[in-house]
Amino acid sequence: MFKKFEEKENVSGLNQVKSSVLRGIRSTLLDQYPQIEPYLDEIVPKKGALKVVKCQEHIEVLAGANGELLFFKQREGPFYPTLKLVHKYPFIAPAMQVDKGAIRFVLSGANIMCPGLTSPGGRMTRVDKDTIVILTAEGKENAIAVGITKMSTDEILQKNKGIAIDNIHFLNDGLWHMKPVK
Repeated sequence: MFKKFEEKENVSGLNQVKSSVLRGIRSTLLDQYPQIEPYLDEIVPKKGALKVVKCQEHIEVLAGANGELLFFKQREGPFYPTLKLVHKYPFIAPAMQVDKGAIRFVLSGANIMCPGLTSPGGRMTRVDKDTIVILTAEGKENAIAVGITKMSTDEILQKNKGIAIDNIHFLNDGLWHMKPVK
């Protein structure tokens, strides 16, 4: 999604969010990420100046009062947390760990294959299909990507073949390098 994302070329507009829309966004975020409830006022304040950065391919990025990029979504899809937000709140979504051999592929934007999760260096949290997950790497402290599962954990263990997680946003992609909005 953000592999060839260039801020100058892909950003088409910036809008301030109305308070009624802000309430809807906060409600959606709480439904998607119930574990952030104690921190929601820090992340998306009720009276804060939330901005929506409109990008090509129907992508919308939510930016906080200080311009920090928080969440993004494509069309009417779910909100995905940005990696910068994940580094501050690592518990925002379930975590999956890939083995050392998969790190360079994940960082180049490749999807995560089942063997990268089921090998001795990989670890999984029990989740269903179509769950937003945070990807960590064996031997690394911080998250390296955000993705969405294509199979449940049980299916991944059973099949051990094919794509397990779609890589949506990873370190050093276009969104990672996007500057805070003003």
